[in-house]
Amino acid sequence: MNASVAIEQGEYTGFRNRWVQLILAILCMTMIANLQYGWTLFVNPMHDKMGWTTAQIQVAFSVFVLTETWLVPIEGWLMDKFGPRPVVLGGGVLAGLSWVLNSYAASLEMLYFSAVVAGVGAGCVYGTCVANALKWFPDKRGLAAGLTAAGFGAGAAVTVIPISNMIRSSGYESAFLTFGLIQGAVVFVASLFLVRAPIKGRFFATASRANPTTKRDYSPREMIRMPVFWLLYLAFVLVAAGGLMAAAQVAPIANDFGIAKVPIAILGATLPLLTITIVIDNLVNGFTRPLTGWISDHIGRENTMLLVFCLSGVAQLGLIYFGREPLGFMIFAPMIFLCYGEIFSIFPAVIGDTYGSKFAGANNGLMYTAKGTASLLVPLASVLKASTGSWVAVLWTGAVMGIVAGLLAKSVIMPMRRRWLEKQNADVPSGAAPTR
Repeated sequence: MNASVAIEQGEYTGFRNRWVQLILAILCMTMIANLQYGWTLFVNPMHDKMGWTTAQIQVAFSVFVLTETWLVPIEGWLMDKFGPRPVVLGGGVLAGLSWVLNSYAASLEMLYFSAVVAGVGAGCVYGTCVANALKWFPDKRGLAAGLTAAGFGAGAAVTVIPISNMIRSSGYESAFLTFGLIQGAVVFVASLFLVRAPIKGRFFATASRANPTTKRDYSPREMIRMPVFWLLYLAFVLVAAGGLMAAAQVAPIANDFGIAKVPIAILGATLPLLTITIVIDNLVNGFTRPLTGWISDHIGRENTMLLVFCLSGVAQLGLIYFGREPLGFMIFAPMIFLCYGEIFSIFPAVIGDTYGSKFAGANNGLMYTAKGTASLLVPLASVLKASTGSWVAVLWTGAVMGIVAGLLAKSVIMPMRRRWLEKQNADVPSGAAPTR
């Protein structure tokens, strides 16, 4: 029986309906998005009031990213063992608490401690919500993971304006306190309605020509012994590092090209080119996650990787040769974000396809650490810029990383993963229930 048909049948109604579970996951992800994407709004106000340097303040952001990334395997294991509810509930409490602590932080040490709290909280919510989507949607893993990740990628857009207004009117401390309590409370309440995906065999995905699927579940210990996992990890690092190197430098590149403040008229308003570009960047960063996830469900994970990863290389090369013109910059800079954000939907999906649903939390968490590994390579952009005096080397490096990852996915990972699955699935007796 087709997996999607089997899942729609039966008693899974109300809050146990998988689409309701997906909506709850997206809501939770939206509520933690500001921990990463809203942080920039507070940097200058903290600098002005507390006298801390921007570099000192941004250490807190680095601590947050590393904590949020590297602890996801543990948080995913907890989700696999105890279910999504307690893990997301705890994550919501910690996420809200971190901003409350920020509102009272009178020292850098307090700010850094709060960053650790925020990282743990965000990791609990992020890793659990994505993994739960993989478990509930074995037949639509790309779309489900993409929609969930889109909540995190674009969620901050909902509150950017009210947070900015509160910072101006009441100070950044009030904004931290108010929105910390709101965001934490929403996640807390939503978590109470999260439930485990059923473990019955009928929820096990059927293989398709586009995306071959395992017939059994593999533990994290088994997964990390397999070469296919490490090739996928390498591809993730290459794309994430190349994308981050370019994306993190969009503003400096625009300033160096002399076009950051060029006025652009759009929808009756005139804004600086850089402002409009950043808005577009954030929108496509969220939009690409469900879009490419859905595409990968239909044409295959590696085929989508080849298409999008190579397109990321084209985007960065386009920024070199056409980015000094306003129109060229507004086309190719957002294209980098369009091709970067999809890694947060396709890689969770391919991990679920290859290693099963039972340990999806821990397995996807291990893959997600590639984001932390990639972030360690981002300073290479500053080194290349300082040594060459231009952004050409930075963008060329990012372009090569993306194209190499795309070719690796299609020519090496795809045939290797299919051969491995065929061999492993042949060892599972026909008609046997999937291991749970």
